[in-house]
Amino acid sequence: MIKTPNPKPTARTKPATPLVQVLTPEALAMLCSISTEGSFAKAARALGLVPSALTYRVRLLEDALDVLLFDRSSRQAVLTPAGQELVNEGQRIMQDLNAVANRVQRVATGWEPQLSIAVDTIVSPSTMQDLVEQFFSLQAPTRIRLRDESLEGTLESLTSGQSDLAIGVVPDATILAGLQSKPLGPFDMVFVVAPHHPLANAPEPLSDALISQHRIVAVADSVQRGRGISLGVLGGQEVFTVASMGAKLEAQLRGLGCGSVPESMARPYIESGRLVVKAIKRPRGNPRVAYAWRSVPQSPGLKGQGRALAWWLQALESPATRRALLEQR
Repeated sequence: MIKTPNPKPTARTKPATPLVQVLTPEALAMLCSISTEGSFAKAARALGLVPSALTYRVRLLEDALDVLLFDRSSRQAVLTPAGQELVNEGQRIMQDLNAVANRVQRVATGWEPQLSIAVDTIVSPSTMQDLVEQFFSLQAPTRIRLRDESLEGTLESLTSGQSDLAIGVVPDATILAGLQSKPLGPFDMVFVVAPHHPLANAPEPLSDALISQHRIVAVADSVQRGRGISLGVLGGQEVFTVASMGAKLEAQLRGLGCGSVPESMARPYIESGRLVVKAIKRPRGNPRVAYAWRSVPQSPGLKGQGRALAWWLQALESPATRRALLEQR
C-alpha cells in the first residue's frame, strides 16, 4: 500500500482588513492632505503624525484595496491613477458628509427633512416654480417634492400621508380629522372649442343634448382608491381622458373634443382666435378651491409645525400669491 505524504503545513494567511475599517473619512482626509501637501513628511506635520505612522496607514489602505495609491519610484508623493481616482472621490464624499452634517444640524432646529406638496393640475406651474425658487433662496435643509394630482386625488395624497400640503383641493372635502384648510379662491371656467370643431358655429346657448353628441375632453382623477369623479361629462357622451388640465387644453386646441377649462388658461388662445367661447344652457358656477395641510406633523422628531410648512403657509396667506396660483400662466 502506497502512502501519500502528508502535505506540508502552510503558513496561515493574515486575514485582510475589511474595507469598512480602513476606508474611513479620516483615511480619505489623510490622502487628500498628502495630495495637497505634495509629500508624506509635510502631510504628517499637518496631521500631527510622525511620517512612519502616516506611511503605515497608507500601506493598510493599499493592502485593503489591493492597489498602489502612490508611485514609489518618485521622491515626491505622486498619486497613481488609482490613487488620484480615490482622492477625487474622497473629496466628493467629504463634501457630501459635510453637507449631511450641516443638514442634520439644521433639521434639529425644526426644519423638515422633506416637504411633499400635492399640486392640482388647475394650479399655475410657473407660480409654483416661483414659490419653490423663493423657498430655495432660504438655503433651508428641507427637500421639496412636488406631486402632480387632479380632482379627488389631490386631497387623497394628503389624507394618505403622501403629501404634507395640498394646493387646489375641493373645500368641502377637507373637513376631516387632522386636516386644516383655507380658501385659495374662485376661478372662472369657460366652455371652449377649436374654430374647426363642429360646435364652433352651433347656435347658442348650447344644450346638453347637443353637447352630448360630441366628444368631451376630461381630466383623469388621480385618486388611487375609489372611482374618482368626472366633471362635465354627460350621460352616454364619448370621453377622451387626459392626465392634466394642460393636456386637456392642448387636446381642445387640436379639436379633439370640447369642454370647460380655466378662463385664465384659455385666455391667450381665445384672444388669438385659436379657441372659441360658447355659451351653454346648463348653469355654470365658478368653482372654489382651497389649500389644505395636516395639523399633526408627519416628520419624526418634530414636536410642532415644521419651519418649511410654516413658510409655505405664510406665503399662501398673500392674496396676490393665491390669485397668481389660479390665474398666472
